[in-house]
Amino acid sequence: IPAMKRYAGNLRLELAQYRELEAFSQFASDLDKSTRDTLNRGARLVELLKQAQYEPLDVALQVASIRAGTSGVLDHIEVSEVGKFEKEMHAWLRDKRPALLDEIRGARKKDELAKVETDLDEALGAFKKTFKA
Repeated sequence: IPAMKRYAGNLRLELAQYRELEAFSQFASDLDKSTRDTLNRGARLVELLKQAQYEPLDVALQVASIRAGTSGVLDHIEVSEVGKFEKEMHAWLRDKRPALLDEIRGARKKDELAKVETDLDEALGAFKKTFKA
């Protein structure tokens, strides 16, 4: 679906940077803030991509998870809490914003995708305020 394509490219890029820096950081003891931030976000993205066996995930929820990870929503969530955040976010979206999930699945044109991004960012921000680690 187009919304997945829109965010999967960013995800691939961020994970590639993470893997590269992760290998480099094993040999360096003094890392600058930018490098630490990239490593921290990468660790959260890896955690976000873990999926239980035999539990397929709706593509709209996958899009929401990827957007949460690549947009910085998870940057201040502990890595150990990412799974809990994602599970609660999915339940919240299903319960409070089912129309948004339909919007994600149905968006095809550039203007529709831009609206999805705006609506999704607003929803992720609203959920983050309710999340208790």
